[in-house]
Amino acid sequence: MENLVGIEPQIVLIHGPKKLMLDKYIWHSPNVGIVASYSPRELDVEDHFGVFRGVDMVESFAQATIVSCGAYSETFKQNCGFQDLKNNFYPLFTNIGQVNFYSYIELGDTFINIGHIKHYKFRQMICSGRIYKVPAGLNLDEYFSDFNEERLLKFDLDKEFKLIADLDNITGQAIRQKNLK
Repeated sequence: MENLVGIEPQIVLIHGPKKLMLDKYIWHSPNVGIVASYSPRELDVEDHFGVFRGVDMVESFAQATIVSCGAYSETFKQNCGFQDLKNNFYPLFTNIGQVNFYSYIELGDTFINIGHIKHYKFRQMICSGRIYKVPAGLNLDEYFSDFNEERLLKFDLDKEFKLIADLDNITGQAIRQKNLK
């Protein structure tokens, strides 16, 4: 497995169907970062005026970055599969740095998480990045087919992508399940 593209997020993530906030891994460079998409569902905006909450955007970003990228790296470090990780570890937030929101996401919108890995050691990962609303009708697979690490680090996207949030120093760590009991 060269990267996470083509793997279903539910295979990688331990999150259940009600809390899984990723639809697809669009682009991934294991040592640099990731682009992943999500379209909020009816349940995600229920009792919140049809708007996807900011806290859920942070959760989606964390699932795309620190959890997914961390799980990918750990499968190689521990020479195991994703199910083995799920059976032995829980992903936990350990720190949320600065988050600035500039706009919002509504039911029917699709957004992308673009995160770059700033640090990874001892099952702890720190990522920073942005969330963008995707232009209606855009084929993400086609658009990101020639994406590269340099473009990721510069957030080099067409002007039609709308900046929703900047996220800095989102930190998480995989904790052995036996340590939480």
